[in-house]
Amino acid sequence: MWFKNLRLYRLPAAGSIAVEALAEAMGRFATRDMGGHEAKHLGWVPPAGRKSDTLVHAIQNQFLLTMQRQERILPSSVVKEEVEARCEEIEAVRGGPVPRAEKMSIKEQVYEEFLPRAFVRSHRVDLWWDMAGGMIAVNTSSAKRAEEALDLLRATLGSLKVLPVATHSLPTRVMTHWLQDPSLRPSWLEVGDSVQLREKGDDGKVTAKNVDLDTDDMQQLLECGRQASQLSITLDERVSLTLTDDLTLKSLRFSDALLDEAGDTDDDGDAVLRLETDFILMVNALRDVIKLLLTGLGGEAVPEFKSMDESAPTPASPGADEPDPLLSEAKAFVIESGRASISAVQRKFKIGYNRAARLIEDLERQGVVSPMDNSGARKVLKEVA
Repeated sequence: MWFKNLRLYRLPAAGSIAVEALAEAMGRFATRDMGGHEAKHLGWVPPAGRKSDTLVHAIQNQFLLTMQRQERILPSSVVKEEVEARCEEIEAVRGGPVPRAEKMSIKEQVYEEFLPRAFVRSHRVDLWWDMAGGMIAVNTSSAKRAEEALDLLRATLGSLKVLPVATHSLPTRVMTHWLQDPSLRPSWLEVGDSVQLREKGDDGKVTAKNVDLDTDDMQQLLECGRQASQLSITLDERVSLTLTDDLTLKSLRFSDALLDEAGDTDDDGDAVLRLETDFILMVNALRDVIKLLLTGLGGEAVPEFKSMDESAPTPASPGADEPDPLLSEAKAFVIESGRASISAVQRKFKIGYNRAARLIEDLERQGVVSPMDNSGARKVLKEVA
């Protein structure tokens, strides 16, 4: 249960959402078996695992949610090899090269044919929603994975305004100062034994692990203009982590005292009780050390949410969203190509999976495409006029 990484996001204001309403909205976006022609699917799963059906755990106004990301693994080399084989057959019959447009069409056909046979890989991403503090933390070091989780939450709620947490002082500058002058380190901060240094305007980096960072060698590197882009630190003797220049908190490690406190709690073999106990102990520690860290980085820079509703998000009614501007183009593409797959729309318009899925669902409501059959495929119901 203990988070390994954190990417922090700020909401316009603190608020509250009824747990029952949130759980109901999440149920509409719960995970399911992937259709044969789906390349990727995002959905909610119980944080406690398969033995539980609870999609959201709420303790002391702290919410725990878990997204599951399913993706079919179809190596590009496999597609390329099949495309080349088919093109060679065509060229042998015609006696000339296959035009680029036709080759792209063959590639799409191969992709659609091979996709249902590809293996499915699943990955879970936890979200901690500090409802009282107006912050969401995603348990990942990847910006892309964090955005996927936030996109799913946004689709679930109908609206979600968040921005990455930022500070008045650049983390790189502050970390460099901590290394240059130990007297600048706050009393609650201890520098660890790992660092990554970069030189301004240079992609090269110097990484040091398991070393004493308070040495003359380190000072010489800093005097040459290198700055800290990652630094291992311990906060308040409770949480150790690696701070990065984009304010990602990586490789979280919690103190033995905190883990012992969790271990001493009697859960009577109840997996859900164990999960919730660990969660609230973790959250209480993280809230404290995040507050200290933001203070040490010059304080949090309050973001400007331009033209945003300052109220907390609430689950939206189905169909409340405005039509997607791409809907008419997607409709024309699906009818002309005769393909009703989410992946085809996603690649055609170079958009995210969730948006492509919503477009296909809108086309289903309009009677342009059929619902998914048992294999996960859809049919185009309308023909070119």
